Amino acid sequence: MRVLFDATAIPADRGGVGRYVDALLPALAAEGVDLRVVCQARDAEQTAALVPAADVVTVPPVLERRPARLAWEQTGLPLLARSGRAALLHSPHYTLPLAARVPVVATLHDATFFSHPQLHSPVKARFFRAWTRLAVRRAAALVVPSRATRDEVVRYAHADPARFAVAYHGVDAAVFHPVDADERARVRRAVGLGDDEPYVAFLGTLEPRKNVPALIEAWVRACAGRATPPALVLAGGAGWDTGVDAAAAAVPAGLRLLRTGYLPLGDLAGLLSGAAVLAYPSLGEGFGLPVLEAMACGAAVLTTRELSLPEVGGDAVAYTGTAAGEIAVALGALLDDDPRRRRLAEAAVERAGSFTWRAAAQAHVAAYEQALAARR
Repeated sequence: MRVLFDATAIPADRGGVGRYVDALLPALAAEGVDLRVVCQARDAEQTAALVPAADVVTVPPVLERRPARLAWEQTGLPLLARSGRAALLHSPHYTLPLAARVPVVATLHDATFFSHPQLHSPVKARFFRAWTRLAVRRAAALVVPSRATRDEVVRYAHADPARFAVAYHGVDAAVFHPVDADERARVRRAVGLGDDEPYVAFLGTLEPRKNVPALIEAWVRACAGRATPPALVLAGGAGWDTGVDAAAAAVPAGLRLLRTGYLPLGDLAGLLSGAAVLAYPSLGEGFGLPVLEAMACGAAVLTTRELSLPEVGGDAVAYTGTAAGEIAVALGALLDDDPRRRRLAEAAVERAGSFTWRAAAQAHVAAYEQALAARR
């Protein structure tokens, strides 16, 4: 099975989709998939290192611009599939060629563009709704990271549930695991924390659906009356949630709010392992990779029951509502209960171990086989 894998849509800043592709490719190769990967020139060296046996093809730098890349996807990508004699083409980020002569598998990461359109820019919401509908009509098989995402796409785009493969993301235990005191101390210094300063962490892009303004307000409330209030560390790209700045400006003197920006991958285990709580009060996720990564690092996680998050957290995390008052109560109770945090941390590490990229790759292979069978 020769698969042409289109990684050209992956941004240089390796967020959730980038991490998905980087982890999936070697797992697919380990399952015996014959890969030909097309990517941006900036990613060629990294891609070749991830899958040394793969044929790596690069595209011109002009295709880093979305309009040019989308035009090439409809013309150049199908030609590349034909010239490389691919049996199948995998488009891992919503969009796909509409007239390819080989079966196409598309990954749909999220359905909040339908269920929570107010959490996205109008242009982005329209774009991804349109492409999700096109993928539902044109792809030979569809991959989603959770049952919740499948169910939402079926509901809003009237898709056939039999055409979906649910492929939960995995977690790289070589990167995400509980780390020792020295590594935690190194990361503390890197982000500006004191050696013994307790902190609540958040990991993710500061976009509206992450509910960060409510988290900031909740943290302020939960810190009231504490002799040693924890700092709040917001780790992740700046995003486009304008409410974060206003909420940060309202933090009273005596409390420490740190915004680290995008952190290197090598710093994340230290950040997550050292947190008193990883707070992730999202309004809706297609999967929720930061929750899984925090669990793997032995963090006590506080998250919501929105969409896919209970599929990830199970009984190994604490849950809250999405309003600031609800988050404050749940966060305060968790900060006051050391034994519960330890129990959650132990359960989280065990549960996280069941999410592997090998299992994800096997689910993708099943989708590939389904697509080939449908074409035959």
